[in-house]
Amino acid sequence: MDLFTKPNEQNQQDKPLADFMRPRTLEAFFGQKHLVGPGKILHTLMQNQRALSIILWGPPGTGKTTLARLFAKSCNAAFIALSAVTSGVADIRKVIENAKARKKLGHNSILFIDEIHRFNKSQQDALLHSVEDGTLFFIGATTENPSFEVISALLSRCRVVTLRKLSKDDLREILQNAVKRFKERYGGTITIEEKAIDLLISFSNGDARELINGFELACFLAAPKDAEKINVSAETVGMAFQQNTQRYDKKGEAHYDTISAFIKSIRGSDPNAALHYLARMIDSGEEPRFIARRLIVLASEDIGNADPFALVLANAAFEAVHKIGMPEARIILGQTTTYLATALKSNAAYMAINAALDDVRKGLLPPIPLKLRNAPTDLLKKEGYGDGYDYPHDHPSGFVAGQYLPDQLKHKIYYRPVGRGREQTIRERLQYWWTAYKKLFADDGKE
Repeated sequence: MDLFTKPNEQNQQDKPLADFMRPRTLEAFFGQKHLVGPGKILHTLMQNQRALSIILWGPPGTGKTTLARLFAKSCNAAFIALSAVTSGVADIRKVIENAKARKKLGHNSILFIDEIHRFNKSQQDALLHSVEDGTLFFIGATTENPSFEVISALLSRCRVVTLRKLSKDDLREILQNAVKRFKERYGGTITIEEKAIDLLISFSNGDARELINGFELACFLAAPKDAEKINVSAETVGMAFQQNTQRYDKKGEAHYDTISAFIKSIRGSDPNAALHYLARMIDSGEEPRFIARRLIVLASEDIGNADPFALVLANAAFEAVHKIGMPEARIILGQTTTYLATALKSNAAYMAINAALDDVRKGLLPPIPLKLRNAPTDLLKKEGYGDGYDYPHDHPSGFVAGQYLPDQLKHKIYYRPVGRGREQTIRERLQYWWTAYKKLFADDGKE
């Protein structure tokens, strides 16, 4: 018997290792201890065999589908899985009719829809009545924020459960289990170099499916079909993931040093240096969405209102990178990097919110002026709520000078726009409107 052929398991040969080793019990599930640990929400519900409708929200490869299957099993419910990519309203209606028939026999049904964020409003509406009247229970899985992607009516009928990105310790345990299950399936012996383990964990980026698939491919690449022994090296892992292993830093200093240099180069308005560090990250296999997220933060923190479009572009870049993926995502990251690096800079808005938060956290919370308070009842109106408020739109310019800060803070100035880009216009407008800004900028001139 060679390593890649095992008698009586020919029907398993086309099944990926990730599916072959999918946990069949909650005890065999790795990660998400905040949900499945003793006394936590999913553990308790499964232990008590209590079914309810849930939306599982979390990154790819964190166990959403597995948890849905385990949940249905714990409730002794029929498990029906649909994909939002290939299923429509007709498929949902068919499931509902079958669920009604099971309900009459006293059996529950759980409908699992993967990538629920891809369902449009009419498709999601088709679920509402059946979920509400208990015909079936619904479990949706999504990598997107359900507040934005799931209609409010369906969201209100479900409990949102948030899964976290798997830790390195979680991934190491999963890899150990993958080695064990691979040997059970194919026989033979497997050794993995320590650096190869670190690379598998790093390249999988918190995604158990990526980790297992990468490990399985590395095993296939490491030995011929009739081999009895497999040695998985760093080079084999790099080949499996199509990533360069030479500049991998086990301790992570290179990762943090490079992103730091990248951000500081953009902040310093050097597009060439920024592109160099971007290229280093792309070539070493850095997660492109991580880079895109950092660009969104930078656009607000370091450019701000000097060029408000920077934030719009950075956010659009993240969405585009998410949709397109590598290798084309490098073009989007390159364009956004060069724009942000050459944009005028201001951290005034960043400094302003920090200063305001600092005062609040020090306990500077004086009463809100009565004229600014809401007065929905006659009693509150008699108490003076809303009294004296001057509606700016009643004035030709749309502006009227007044005091909006509480008395104790009335002389505070948190936002200090610089004299660059669009913020120069904001600065001049504030000087025109407010006496405090006239005094603030009286002597410092344009920056």
